[in-house]
Amino acid sequence: MRKLITIILIFCCSAVMAQLQFKTGKDGFTSFLRENTIYPAFSKNNCVQGTVNISFKLDQEGRVYSSRVTKSILSELDEEALRLVRMSSGKWKVPTGYDTTTAVVVPVNFKLSGYNCEGKSSKEMQDAIRSYQAEEGLTNSVINFYKNIDKAKPGQEAQIIAIKNQLGIDDEYLQERINNGLKKIKQGDKQGACEDFLFVKHMGSSLADQYLAKYCK
Repeated sequence: MRKLITIILIFCCSAVMAQLQFKTGKDGFTSFLRENTIYPAFSKNNCVQGTVNISFKLDQEGRVYSSRVTKSILSELDEEALRLVRMSSGKWKVPTGYDTTTAVVVPVNFKLSGYNCEGKSSKEMQDAIRSYQAEEGLTNSVINFYKNIDKAKPGQEAQIIAIKNQLGIDDEYLQERINNGLKKIKQGDKQGACEDFLFVKHMGSSLADQYLAKYCK
């Protein structure tokens, strides 16, 4: 059975972390990540692995603020790492007198097992990352078109559909995005879910319209 090893977090600021505790206990944060990680599709399919560093701060109620990426792999893994940190907001136990201006730096390690990734070379992974980055501009052009479709020129949509075909954005891919969004709804992450549903809408598809109407008013 294929097994997905999700995220392992190692806090580099041990002096800071000694003051902090996850509300569910010592191993609570690791369990939280294991239960909530949704490995992004492109990275999973292309064996993209590595470390994303996230910096964030906590207020006295254990709420996360000022979270940002300080070391990137590619945007979809960066966004998943940020999403998980954002979801941990309010789940931290902060001691009295804790300096809430202190930044906690979190190396987030993404690792896959059982997806035929063991034989992948570093060069193949880097090639996949470059391919993803090159295609981001095309993806954004599709999003911008459908966001502003009322201003489209005659025949322009045919060009956009050709770009979608080139990127492999079909109903199967969009359904996977919807399924990820539904998983996030179950996790209580409505913001993350609505981002997935809006992505589908901005690909010119109505597949997510019922979920946008239900969850994203």
